Amino acid sequence: MSYKMIVLDMDDTLLRDDHTISERTKKALMDAQQLGVKVVLASGRPTYAMRAVAKELQLEKYGSFILSFNGAKITNCKTDEDIFSSTLSPETAHRLYDLSCREDVWIHSYVGDVIVTEANNHYTNIEADITGLPIVEVSSFVVAVTEPVVKVLMVEAPEKLIEVEKKLQKELAGELSVMRSKPYFLEFTEAGVTKGTSLNHLIQQLGIKREEVIAMGDSYNDLAMIEFAGLGVAMGNAPDDIKEKADYVTDTNMNDGVAKVVEELVLKTASLM
Repeated sequence: MSYKMIVLDMDDTLLRDDHTISERTKKALMDAQQLGVKVVLASGRPTYAMRAVAKELQLEKYGSFILSFNGAKITNCKTDEDIFSSTLSPETAHRLYDLSCREDVWIHSYVGDVIVTEANNHYTNIEADITGLPIVEVSSFVVAVTEPVVKVLMVEAPEKLIEVEKKLQKELAGELSVMRSKPYFLEFTEAGVTKGTSLNHLIQQLGIKREEVIAMGDSYNDLAMIEFAGLGVAMGNAPDDIKEKADYVTDTNMNDGVAKVVEELVLKTASLM
């Protein structure tokens, strides 16, 4: 199979634990782009927090895309235009706030280029470290969120959030997409919006078949695109239940797992043609 697109989750997939790309991985992806293969970043991160990596990989030069907010937004790196955007109404965000109070978990969202929360906490600080966005502690989440937001996160210790996820997936079925991006991040986007549905939207616009797509990830918010792609790849550091649903399991993010897939299944194949 000749692949035309490589879709990559960022944290714990493309990026090492220090949030950098290894030289081997960077070279493999640059070589693939020079062959005409699209490299697409797909993350739960906001768009702002993906731009530096997109620039490092020269996605604007090769006319590629960012799928941010778990697929709720698609940005054309060359034109910096959004070609797809999905939001939650303020009323929906307020309802999620009420549910967070009921379940006794923290909640935050994005207003402009800041993270808003009523109570700063360890997990929201992790989000700030990952995204580079400042935290604004507000007296009222409901008062602060008056415009549509792309997504809302509930955050807590993993053992508690697992139970909250199960309960809210059932309660909000058909209304919202509910999934964990990390063990301590439970994310809410518009119903039907996932990395997989967003990827489908993108390839239809580009005339690329799903069989021509490789998607790589490590977590539960990556599962939709892993299952959608022609070749769904789980990282070696992914949970076992993600690996079981993937077509292929590569090495870990710390051991050039992405590079090994690109070298073997894209670059090596191209050299034989």
